[in-house]
Amino acid sequence: MSTMRSAERVHKAVGASLFWRAMWARAYPRLIGTQRELGWLISETILPLLGTCGFVYVYKATGAPQEFIGFAVMGGVATAFWLNILWSMASQLYWDKDGGNLELYIISPAPLMSILLGMAVGGFVMAAVRGFSILIIASLLFQVTYQVSNLPLMLLIFFFTMAGLYGLGMMMASIYLAAGREAWHLSNALQEPIYLTSGMYFPVKALGAAVATVASALPLTLGLDGIRQLIFTSQVDIGFIAPEIELLLLVVLTVIFLTAARYSLQKLEEIGRREGRLIERRK
Repeated sequence: MSTMRSAERVHKAVGASLFWRAMWARAYPRLIGTQRELGWLISETILPLLGTCGFVYVYKATGAPQEFIGFAVMGGVATAFWLNILWSMASQLYWDKDGGNLELYIISPAPLMSILLGMAVGGFVMAAVRGFSILIIASLLFQVTYQVSNLPLMLLIFFFTMAGLYGLGMMMASIYLAAGREAWHLSNALQEPIYLTSGMYFPVKALGAAVATVASALPLTLGLDGIRQLIFTSQVDIGFIAPEIELLLLVVLTVIFLTAARYSLQKLEEIGRREGRLIERRK
């Protein structure tokens, strides 16, 4: 009798409550995992810092303005978030499929978008630790100074840059899953072109108006350009377009990518539950 009464009191989460709980449940392993194995701080922070230092010394050797050293440092920070999108978001469903977890995601009542959002929350913490460690260490090492001209605008640009990037990552997750074994090659193929077209270590304006306009389809391009304009005020001509316009474009890109991610993930769930084509049969 007591068992029946306790069973009657069980509350099953639905709707927004289910989405919220599933998100935090999936974020939990990544949040806790970062505290259990701290060795990743060395490989994920110190080693990427070496690449940033390489660009800094190139600018120093060529006598570039001091602001360009700051550009390289900001690029190193952005690298942490982009790699998190590329490897920990876009490829995640493919890796889960290979590891046998995708079946659980498909048959569970929680939407795939909540699961991926949980991965994004956990991954963002790791990327933020890595990114801001690079920012602090490199700024102290190379004596980079920052003068923020509009802090609220800069925070808004950063927020919508991250929101747009993680929306892009969710959308790419379904594309990578459809690509199958080519997902690994897609990640490798996209990494360096994005470094170039987004102006990771230099102002994107240097690529020319046509290339910079096309590259603006990536939130990282607009976010980097806007933040640089707001923290390096002595070089007002480095920007591609005004930060206020870049913020509006970032809002639009965020809506587009999140909507596309929701649609593509719903289609994946529908196909997986109806036809079972997402699950590999092992012999």
